[in-house]
Amino acid sequence: MNEKKDTYVPMLEKLQVTIPKDARDYQGKPLLKRIMQTWLPAANALLTMIINHLPSPTIAQKYRVGNLYSGPMDDPIGQGIANCDAKAPLMLYVSKMVPTSEKGRFYAFGRVFSGTVATGQAVRIQGPDYVPGKKKDLFKKKIQRTVLMMGRYIEQLADCPCGNIVGLVGVDAYLLKSGSITTYDKAYNIHTMSYSVSPVVRVAVDVKNASDLPKLMEGLKRLSKSDPLVLIIHSPSGEHIVAGAGELHLEICIKDLREQYMKGAPINVSEPVVSFQETITKQSEKTNVSKSPNKHNRLYVTGEPISDELVQAIHEKEIFPTQDVKERAKLLADNYGWDPNDGRKIWSFGCPPDAEANLIVDQTKGVQYMNEIKDHVVGAFLQATMAGVFCEELMRGCRFNIQDVTMHADAIHRGAGQIMPPTRRVIYATMINSGPAILEPLYKCDITVPMQAVSGVYSTLNQRRGVVETTKERAGTPLCQVVAHLPVLESFGFTQLLRQNTSGQAFPQMIFSHYQPLNGDVYQEGSMANVNVLSVRERKGLKVSLPQYTDFYDKI
Repeated sequence: MNEKKDTYVPMLEKLQVTIPKDARDYQGKPLLKRIMQTWLPAANALLTMIINHLPSPTIAQKYRVGNLYSGPMDDPIGQGIANCDAKAPLMLYVSKMVPTSEKGRFYAFGRVFSGTVATGQAVRIQGPDYVPGKKKDLFKKKIQRTVLMMGRYIEQLADCPCGNIVGLVGVDAYLLKSGSITTYDKAYNIHTMSYSVSPVVRVAVDVKNASDLPKLMEGLKRLSKSDPLVLIIHSPSGEHIVAGAGELHLEICIKDLREQYMKGAPINVSEPVVSFQETITKQSEKTNVSKSPNKHNRLYVTGEPISDELVQAIHEKEIFPTQDVKERAKLLADNYGWDPNDGRKIWSFGCPPDAEANLIVDQTKGVQYMNEIKDHVVGAFLQATMAGVFCEELMRGCRFNIQDVTMHADAIHRGAGQIMPPTRRVIYATMINSGPAILEPLYKCDITVPMQAVSGVYSTLNQRRGVVETTKERAGTPLCQVVAHLPVLESFGFTQLLRQNTSGQAFPQMIFSHYQPLNGDVYQEGSMANVNVLSVRERKGLKVSLPQYTDFYDKI
């Protein structure tokens, strides 16, 4: 292209491409860029590719309905989604909230899978926690407006049939991030989208001037709505915590919070910290006992770890709380070596969703009144899974077996106040007595780098406790692809260090991979696990000394 008009002008004439007037004096790369924009515009190429290769909703929804809809396939909604029927009852999935020019308001952006959504239509707004037949997370309202969202422009619509993407006005007051909107009163929800990343990096934010606190609360609310991956936590100690998928993601979130949602009000941001999880590594050495405050009730509990395969199955919803009990017991017995009786007597899974892979199992034989105390035991168990014994982080992969219970004959002496505290204490005692460990999150790190700079990648990973999984050369190029696992704890500033050690030639991409135990024993002074637990306890304002078994264990 450099001053070789004799070559490229005849070629362009044959391709019937006319050089734009504003580009006739250009040379080299700028000229090539304008010619390509004229000959193959990206918008046209992309649109043609979508038309030619992506199936239409009428075809795609027939085979996707099983993955989309959580209810039976033969009900009116299931049939409506499968047939992409505009006359069936409405089913719309809101996937995200888009901020509007009006302060504090959002368009609910989603796709119509069945039926037709119209302005002024009376609908049921079902949040992600809605359970069919219950009233929790359910609102019955009217759609204020339906709009077509065309890039930067908004156009009002009277109605929108299934197979299309639409924006709704007035729904943002009832949904936080996502949900299902329907007109059928027995409808189930559309499955909530699952993300391949997890909010494992956190910062605490606070205002410099106390008068700006309402502004911060509103800003955090809007940030949480606008970004589906951000997690906002208001801790008991008064901290406002923003959790994101990584250092860069958090940086963007804080920038949006400062510039868009706080309108320049000054805020303090702490250093990024990582969320750990607590687990156990072996079967408890003995049965742990705790007594109720009135000394009339006793719980005998043992603990054991849950296999990694089962933890994975719970997170992938192959094993879940609302599953048929017999079906779940069969799966656990066939695939994970459980006793079928134990599979049928799982009282509860953990809570919240990130701590779901914890179980409490009733192994008692012939004990009366167990159903009367079940709710109290489960309540205490859920509290314990939300805040572990060592640093009040979530539990993961722990199974607690209730071996025996001694109870007072009179119901008034075995209420929540008498059952919940000893249950929580005995769970903590069992954790301490079952080989406790702290789990840290790891990123899967995909690094593209020229062959001559690979040594810089290896030295950077060694400095940051990274473990190389595979190294692959790209055929026909001088590039090499290094896949490694990097602890999130070591990821702060990793990109800058990597660029420094490879003279800017390496390009890393990081995505959350899995959890693995921190090196060392929690109780061994100076070990990595011990140091991190103590620093988290100090940050959260807990007693700096570690909890001991004798703090929770009751002698018989």
